[in-house]
Amino acid sequence: MTFSYKDRQQAINEAKDTTYDVLVIGGGITGAGVAVQTAAAGMKTVLLEMQDFAEGTSSRSTKLVHGGIRYLKTFDVEVVADTVRERAIVQQIAPHIPKPDPMLLPIYDEPGATFSMFSVKVAMDLYDRLANVTGSKYANYTLSKEEVLEREPQLQAENLVGGGVYLDFRNNDARLVIENIKRAQADGGSMISKAKVVGILHDQKGTINGVKVEDQLTKETFEVHAKVVINTTGPWSDIVRQLDSNDNLPPQMRPTKGVHLVVDREKLKVPQPTYFDTGKNDGRMVFVVPRENKTYFGTTDTDYTGDFAHPTVTQDDVDYLLAIVNERFPEASVTIDDIEASWAGLRPLITANGGSDYNGGSKNELTEESFNQIVESVKLYLEDERQKPQVEKAIKDAEKRIEANKVDPSQVSRGSSLERSQDGLLTLAGGKITDYRLMAEGAVKRIHDLLEEQGATFTLVDSTKYPVSGGEIDAAHVEEELDRLAAEAQAAGFDESSAAYLANLYGSNLPKVLTYKTTFEGLDEKESTALNYALHEELVLTPVDYLLRRTNHILFMRDTLDTVKAGVVSAMADYFGWAADEKAHYVEEMNQVIAESDLTALKGGE
Repeated sequence: MTFSYKDRQQAINEAKDTTYDVLVIGGGITGAGVAVQTAAAGMKTVLLEMQDFAEGTSSRSTKLVHGGIRYLKTFDVEVVADTVRERAIVQQIAPHIPKPDPMLLPIYDEPGATFSMFSVKVAMDLYDRLANVTGSKYANYTLSKEEVLEREPQLQAENLVGGGVYLDFRNNDARLVIENIKRAQADGGSMISKAKVVGILHDQKGTINGVKVEDQLTKETFEVHAKVVINTTGPWSDIVRQLDSNDNLPPQMRPTKGVHLVVDREKLKVPQPTYFDTGKNDGRMVFVVPRENKTYFGTTDTDYTGDFAHPTVTQDDVDYLLAIVNERFPEASVTIDDIEASWAGLRPLITANGGSDYNGGSKNELTEESFNQIVESVKLYLEDERQKPQVEKAIKDAEKRIEANKVDPSQVSRGSSLERSQDGLLTLAGGKITDYRLMAEGAVKRIHDLLEEQGATFTLVDSTKYPVSGGEIDAAHVEEELDRLAAEAQAAGFDESSAAYLANLYGSNLPKVLTYKTTFEGLDEKESTALNYALHEELVLTPVDYLLRRTNHILFMRDTLDTVKAGVVSAMADYFGWAADEKAHYVEEMNQVIAESDLTALKGGE
């Protein structure tokens, strides 16, 4: 079974004459997570995404499966426990994607600091217990000021008192989406990209029974019917609900924009992901992350009301991040001309859930006295679990002292919601990428109950043990498994570096990838094989789909992008049989995306 342009057209033809059990609107991580579970349960599933899979939000994150240690500042223990548990599950079901990458947390003695050396040790110890890594090679440890500077010599020394190191995971967000999509498709689901929902359909009783769709490639409109329709469109959730004239629920989304900037690793040298206060006493923190010979940093958090499909990086975004990074790394002197790539993305935040977020933090601050009482209580609890009631009392006492303040953009909770309108539209919204499986699980249980009411019977899979496409390797021995797969690629003729790249990108799908081994004009064998596989097995429809979301060329391989892109366009033009004007259109689209990533306009270009 392939997953190509031809399969897409066949899926559209079938969709016109099929009544599905489940119709999922939105092909980001939330929709993909729902579809993989419904398809695995045998529910006849169709997913419709108006852009490419993951294009809207799920390819624009900080690219970490973040454990949320910041929540421990206000002792949101349950939130952290849920987050690290889900992170461990994602690593089990997609072991070739999230990779352990311990985080360095430099501690500064300055106003508004999130942690002191004492409180960060308490938080990290509790974090390790929740993550079940106490006593392992990933257990946390502290560093002196001198040890931090020895590790990261470019870091600001002034007011630095030391640091903590704790387990976190780097992630390839777009790959996580496509591997879920591919698993759902392999299990019989119809996964259709570039298919925009433009209307909601109802039966004679006024109950939702499908949607009206516009094919973004041909502009044809058609109807798709289903017993249950679920809206998983993230920031677009309210917009989709507005298509439903019978929706009785109030708007709930408050999207915020996050921006990340990429420079060469030699310009900003960090040996591991680093996470620190902005130094502006604004209650926010910034990541600096090494990746593929580059370093990227972010994020911003500002309310967003512009074009959801096209958030952009502004001069204010750049100025804000450069000011922070250049203060924390004073010898780096990063300028806008050093920025090789960038991305802006929207977070699907829910207005009603005020509270702390790992990029923000509540301004409903604890007093120093309350905080110290909680810290002392937790310290006792770590030594003796019988002290738990004392911890709970300290937290409750502190909560009584907190006054409710207006929530700013960086404070909106990443909590999720599942609601059903009076005419039957389910909407699953909010959350963060780490929680996607858990969010989907709750929604699928609800879908199961609704289908059962209509007389259908399905057995749900245990999604904590159901691997995504490419994830069928031993999660307890990932490095060894990927080395074994890389050896297969080497035996097939790839050099050591190319073999490792392919093994890490495709996991257990590598043997199938090798069957697509080829060489396109202008591309080396590794790139040609990856593109050939993507065209046949990952529903790539445009050069940008491949260069930005199936691979990271535009973001982290800018050095070779200008060489690679011509070969990619040429191979795709041959594959699809593009006429001259079609090819020109896709070249223009690609160059515009690259120019936006390059910040050409902000640098004074056209």
